[in-house]
Amino acid sequence: MNLLATGDGSTVITIDVEEADRDAGGLAPEKLQAALEALRTDGLVVLADVVDLEHIDALHERMLSDLALLKARPDAPYNWTAGNIQQDPPPFEPYLFEDVLLNQHVIAVTAAILGPGLRNVMYSGNTSLPSDTRQPVHADMGHLWPSEALEIAHPPAQLVVNVPTVDVSAENGATEIWLGTHRDLTVGVGGDIEVPLDALEARREIEPPIQPVIRRGSVLIRDVRLWHAGMPNHTDRPRPMIAMVHVSHWLEVGTPLEFPASSKPFFEHPVLTTAARFTDQPSDHIYRSQGFGMVDA
Repeated sequence: MNLLATGDGSTVITIDVEEADRDAGGLAPEKLQAALEALRTDGLVVLADVVDLEHIDALHERMLSDLALLKARPDAPYNWTAGNIQQDPPPFEPYLFEDVLLNQHVIAVTAAILGPGLRNVMYSGNTSLPSDTRQPVHADMGHLWPSEALEIAHPPAQLVVNVPTVDVSAENGATEIWLGTHRDLTVGVGGDIEVPLDALEARREIEPPIQPVIRRGSVLIRDVRLWHAGMPNHTDRPRPMIAMVHVSHWLEVGTPLEFPASSKPFFEHPVLTTAARFTDQPSDHIYRSQGFGMVDA
């Protein structure tokens, strides 16, 4: 386990996944426990070096080539600003990789938090485009009950699994993260997912936000309720990041993901079920993404 510096004195818990962990098909007990504690306390943990870099590079190159088509849509799926666009990775061979979609180390962590019957209900992502704009601070989902009905935060029910395709830093739009805010009751079910300014200022006094540095090949797991925001990308290169969402078996969310019928055996897994529909029809991953909150492109 490491504490990963972010450049401003803040840290995120990073678990170093080594050869012995890979050979064992999971994480050593002390590493798993550290990951679980980080998720419970901070709402976020990073697993370092768990995705083959050749796989990452293949996805990165294809997503960059898809980007022009995505931006050319008349309803291009921007998220709040034209600096952040919703982008699905290619959902077909040769771009389906076990260490991305069915990563044994990630599943060891998410299954320990969410319990048996674990499901993945998302295979999408977002790309930070060269821009000086930022998103409002928000939670992807609020608590499952109204804030007024809760005295303390309920246990996690959904975990976001992020796979960056390049090294990420504040320079190229690392996500702003507000550690520990998954336990804050401000954002409840049915309410606005944007965090009110007064709540932000109150939280800033307790713990200011960070922009963690994440190297490619690593995976970031976070509680879906954690406050965060897409930030400006000050480079001239887009920064893609793949996203999945693992959910407890009892929670019905999302619509089935679509993959080619030929890929069905790939998704057979003893622990993680992919909520998928397998079809012989051509996949159109360019036109199925939907943005959120865009007012003016």
